[in-house]
Amino acid sequence: MFFCSSKSMKRSLKIGILGTRGIPNRYGGFEQCAEYLALGLVAKGHRVWVYNSKHHEYKDSEWNGVNIIHCADPENVLGTAGQFLYDLNCLNDAHKRNFDVLLQLGYTSNSLWHMRWPKSCKHIVNMDGLEWKRSKYSKPVQWFLRHAEKWAAKHGDVLIADSIGIQEYLKEKYNKESHFIAYGSDIFESPSEAVLQSYGYDAYSYHMLIARMEPENNIELIIKGYLQSGDKKPLLIIGKTENTFGTYLLNTYGSQSGITFLGGIYDLAIINNLRYYSHLYFHGHSVGGTNPSLLEAMGSSALIAAHNNVFNKAVLGTDAFYFSNEDEIAAIIKTQTDKQASQTFIRHNLEKIRTQYNWARIVNMYEAVMLEAASL
Repeated sequence: MFFCSSKSMKRSLKIGILGTRGIPNRYGGFEQCAEYLALGLVAKGHRVWVYNSKHHEYKDSEWNGVNIIHCADPENVLGTAGQFLYDLNCLNDAHKRNFDVLLQLGYTSNSLWHMRWPKSCKHIVNMDGLEWKRSKYSKPVQWFLRHAEKWAAKHGDVLIADSIGIQEYLKEKYNKESHFIAYGSDIFESPSEAVLQSYGYDAYSYHMLIARMEPENNIELIIKGYLQSGDKKPLLIIGKTENTFGTYLLNTYGSQSGITFLGGIYDLAIINNLRYYSHLYFHGHSVGGTNPSLLEAMGSSALIAAHNNVFNKAVLGTDAFYFSNEDEIAAIIKTQTDKQASQTFIRHNLEKIRTQYNWARIVNMYEAVMLEAASL
């Protein structure tokens, strides 16, 4: 992870970042985004504060030059409702900080409190994906999320869209302009088969997927297609299974031949080695914009089979196999017997990471938006 300091920066900003469980990343995409942005912005001479849940394992008040603010988070007691109170606690603290800009990563549990957003700073909102489309949510929750999206779009001073599809949606739905800034990734350049040996696998001898255990990530579809193919290479599934859907998948398919649940793995060196040496990497995400784990797979020279939707196609273009049902998954597995035969896909995706989705470029784009917002 390397960022160059900016010699031509006109102003040092005081920046707050909220909307995540905190850094260093131990959870998911927004946490990873917060981690890279915070480090990159500090390297450019800005002062950055990131809000962390009290339950985050990192307890210090500073991390690699980034200030950490620990806020009370009752999610472990109240469940999802606790996320709303956690965000409110973060916003209440932000009133004391006199930030120049406050970057809000997502809006699900934050835009409800738009009346509590500090008036002394500019609010930059990453609008995430179409959260109300997620099948895990009930109809009343989906109704609320539509309104939460509307509040964020209306009250945010600057909107960020992490995909062209989201940018077009915001313009059509709310007549609001937004800045297209995707996520970033690194090129994985230090593969080691020793990592595989610790898990008992040989290079290119397995398929894999990494995802949160949620229905819209099409994990069950991928499992069914894999089982239908009759392939002898195991399918490794990485992601926490403690939630309801994860428990269902584990109980239903955990004993099936070839299906291996490895749980959550957050060591990037391990994950990237597993991606690099996988035969096929399945990406089933169907809701949202540019997905961080997809970019990481591209940067890890994975041969990707992705769910056929506008978000994945916007990133991968013609450099992936696509599926919409289990028959298509089975056909891909049966057909792609040699990863080396698809090196063109891999080479093109690596070039996209170098030129479009590298973190240095993403940090520069966020910095430019923040400097412009602070000057308004």
